[in-house]
Amino acid sequence: MEAPTARTELGRAVKDAGVTAALAFFLLLPLIGFKTVQNMSNELALETRWSLLFGYVALAATGRLFYALVVAPWRERRAMQVRQPSAVMAFLRAKFAHLGILALACLLIYAHLYLELAERLNLAAIVVAFFVVGQLVRWLVSGVTWTAAFAVSFVVVFPALSIWLTGFQGSIKWIDNFGIQILIYVMLGFGLNIVVGLAGLLDLGYVAFYAVGAYAYGLLAKTFGFSFFMLLPLAGFLAAFWGILLGFPVLRLRGDYLAIVTLAFGEIIRLVLINWVDLTNGYAGLSGIPRPMFFGIPFNADDDGFAATFGLEFSPLYRTIYLYYLILGLALLTSFVTVRLRRLPIGRAWEALREDEIACRSLGINTTNTKLTAFAMGAMFAGFAGSFFAARQGFISPESFTFLESATILAIVVLGGMGSQIGVAIAAIVMIGGIEILRELDFLKEVFGADFDPTQYRMLVFGFAMVAIMVWRPRGLIAVREPSVFLKERKAISGSLVKEGHG
Repeated sequence: MEAPTARTELGRAVKDAGVTAALAFFLLLPLIGFKTVQNMSNELALETRWSLLFGYVALAATGRLFYALVVAPWRERRAMQVRQPSAVMAFLRAKFAHLGILALACLLIYAHLYLELAERLNLAAIVVAFFVVGQLVRWLVSGVTWTAAFAVSFVVVFPALSIWLTGFQGSIKWIDNFGIQILIYVMLGFGLNIVVGLAGLLDLGYVAFYAVGAYAYGLLAKTFGFSFFMLLPLAGFLAAFWGILLGFPVLRLRGDYLAIVTLAFGEIIRLVLINWVDLTNGYAGLSGIPRPMFFGIPFNADDDGFAATFGLEFSPLYRTIYLYYLILGLALLTSFVTVRLRRLPIGRAWEALREDEIACRSLGINTTNTKLTAFAMGAMFAGFAGSFFAARQGFISPESFTFLESATILAIVVLGGMGSQIGVAIAAIVMIGGIEILRELDFLKEVFGADFDPTQYRMLVFGFAMVAIMVWRPRGLIAVREPSVFLKERKAISGSLVKEGHG
């Protein structure tokens, strides 16, 4: 078989670019080619934007042509070569601490030249807290890398850094919309990672346990007036109970059938919340849910409020920071428990069940208990997140717990790498934080119209991300994980176990 000539390759590339241009034209025609406007008669009129449409079509065709002529041949040559360790990555790993010190020195020089004394002191306090927290993490958690320790340090000092960069008023948006919102999905991703990533049970109704936790807290807090920290474990236990109830009917199901049943369970919970009006108030939802307090001190402007108690000027920022550290603690607790469980026999049983259920049974592992514990643990953490969501919002309704939420959490787990804690956190930051960043890009409204809301296209973005990940990294962003159990050193074995007497 003759190798394709340059002319043949060019012809194929041009053909692919033409097909891409046609697909882009038909897909973007209703989105960009037409725009509805309101005329003087208060009627909707249709305007065309052909120049903008053809510009995007030309961009898509050019990108496809560049990929076919440049990127694809480079990938083929790279696949045929013997891969050597990257010198750049090896240098970065070896000199990570030195590079950190160099960056710190540059930061201090900048602060000395351009910042006032008060700003220098604030920055110095943030930097000191950053390194102290990182060192504490490495001291408390054995085997943690500097990268993970600095990541934890960053999320700990994130509120102080936001206040230093944007001020008191501007930091509320960053701490709430970015920090708290992302951490909620990180915690939900950690919980679903137990069911999907470790146990291999495809759960499409995970939002049901999220809803159980939220409504458990909302109803009990409004009815009996219990505090948040009293109801937090109760909400988790109730969600775990429902997880066990879901686990029993699906013990014999696998694959697509399991996914369908879990999807139905999620919809059943949502319909119950809608139709049991006497208890849940139906579509109207629950309002006036009590907010968490700081050791009994409310975050309000009264004389007994948080600001007045500590002699501060009232600001909603204090409650936002308190909620941020509350969800951060819950997320870190979820991660810590998940990592520890993975190293226990139950965690190894989950992974064995994920790899091969028949082989798992042949090893004597009780698959019934293994599946039920996976559903219960994942549901419990979803219940914790749901109770926090209800306390943060002060209002919940069935519309907050639709299938799209389950799809979002599942997308985060798959994109990050099933079974990987770091991958789930990165995927949540990219997917949830990326949508929030799109809100700040004002030039998108000039392209798509003043009423453009990027959150409406969230699932479209998730779909593109899923396709890209399946093509380039089928096992997720973080596909390599350390084994659950391994021998750290060579050990002698008793002669009663092996003939020679040595392992």
